[in-house]
Amino acid sequence: MLSVSNLSVQFGKRVLFDDVNVSFTQGNCYGIIGANGAGKSTFLKILSGQIDATSGQVHLEPGKRMSILEQNHNAYDEHTVLESVVMGNKPLFKIKKEIDALYADYSDENADRIGELQVQFEEMDGWNADSNAAAMLSNLGISEDMHYASMADIDSKLKVRVLLAQALFGNPDVLIMDEPTNDLDYETISWLENFLANYDNTVIVVSHDRHFLDSVCTHIGDIDFGKLNLYSGNYTFWYESSQLAARQRAQQNKKSEEKAKELQEFIRRFSANVAKSKQATSRKKMLSKLNIEDIKPSSRRYPAIIFDREREAGDQILNIEKLSATSEEGEVLFQDVNINLAKGDKVAVISRDSRASTAFYEILTENRKADSGEFQWGITTNQSYLPADNSKFFNEDINLVDWLRQWAKTEEEREEVSIRGFLGKMLFSGEEALKKCTVLSGGEKVRCMLSRMMLMRANVLMLDEPTNHLDLESITTFNNSLKNFKGTVMFTTHDHEFAQTVANRIIELTPKGCIDRYMTFEEYMSDSSIKEQRDKMYAVPA
Repeated sequence: MLSVSNLSVQFGKRVLFDDVNVSFTQGNCYGIIGANGAGKSTFLKILSGQIDATSGQVHLEPGKRMSILEQNHNAYDEHTVLESVVMGNKPLFKIKKEIDALYADYSDENADRIGELQVQFEEMDGWNADSNAAAMLSNLGISEDMHYASMADIDSKLKVRVLLAQALFGNPDVLIMDEPTNDLDYETISWLENFLANYDNTVIVVSHDRHFLDSVCTHIGDIDFGKLNLYSGNYTFWYESSQLAARQRAQQNKKSEEKAKELQEFIRRFSANVAKSKQATSRKKMLSKLNIEDIKPSSRRYPAIIFDREREAGDQILNIEKLSATSEEGEVLFQDVNINLAKGDKVAVISRDSRASTAFYEILTENRKADSGEFQWGITTNQSYLPADNSKFFNEDINLVDWLRQWAKTEEEREEVSIRGFLGKMLFSGEEALKKCTVLSGGEKVRCMLSRMMLMRANVLMLDEPTNHLDLESITTFNNSLKNFKGTVMFTTHDHEFAQTVANRIIELTPKGCIDRYMTFEEYMSDSSIKEQRDKMYAVPA
């Protein structure tokens, strides 16, 4: 349906892609992965015709329609919400506008043209376009009273959902999405996962959300060494098979029959865990043919995120009584929050309003005052905080060695070899450690903040959206480090896999109190009685 032939992309002396040949077929979902800077977004822009390749070509089967998730959130500000969605099907919308224009200036001369257009419009199910668009908007949590609002007047997070509905509208033959889960809540992401898992056409997506990639992908396209290699299966299958390949290559003395047995056991385990029927058909065909030698060695580097504690905390960690906070506009973010944090708790702090969880951490770190209530940390605790907005930490024009040295506690820690050791674990080695902190990317800033947290050796970690800006390699390593951490953790994240594999307790902050449960994230989100309780605690009085 969509193919790439002899594709090469070069920016100056840097070769991003070299002679790439690949085909994307109907009924499959392809997750495009690669290290930061590998060219994932560039590849999608070439597929969609937004930028040109240096050489080679992209071929879309004649008569097929491609749809792209719009990245410019203000592109449709002059249109209504409903109209913006219908505009996702450009051929349909073009016919609709021409019919409207001809009716506005009706004459006997244009009657025949109107008739021709109406036949085409009916064949494209145009008469149901508005109702279909409205249904999609409702599924994405945008109520009917907003359907005729101007895009310029709605909240930026709702715009993301409208643009998602626009991309999905009209059943496109090829759907291209770059980070579609950004700024979406758990319920909307879950709806999108189910939608795409049952989508009959071709989907090509870039995402850093591992649960999303696992839920929707039949194939993984790995960009590495200027090539794009396709593998059957979802992200976890690709990741674990690549790790197995690396281990087997390192075990030169291991007999071939032992390697084959290990491979067969690996395939058996994954075959048994296939959740989606669409994935199962594709993956099981390929699993039977899998050869570890087909998995290419990777150029990726994984950071070493290791949280040590200066000391073990006692039983008293944190006690919170009747804590409340409101926004600058006077909206209640949360109130009457009562929590007793236990030693070893790993708490996912969630809210439908991200301002609530951020305010919660800012109060606990004494960067903000609560409207009411109080809290007390245990005397044996020491805390380390990773804020969602870390910009205030990077205002000084100093190199990373001097930047990290600010949080060293002893003379030994202040020595350059020690500081470089912490930075090296986060992939800032050699000259990289002398970069100015004012020129760092978002992902580099987060890795610096993680170096700072490791240096502090706290026994309580607080993390507000810690996976923002990180690549899949850093997210995976970070995730594993928190699973192994022996201290106490409170964190807020939109990464489903992160929440599910780290948290043993869920605390939800609402305008009418908090919900506190010892259970996994998926248990919490799927519990119907909790959902009823949540809806009531967010409900606005009529």
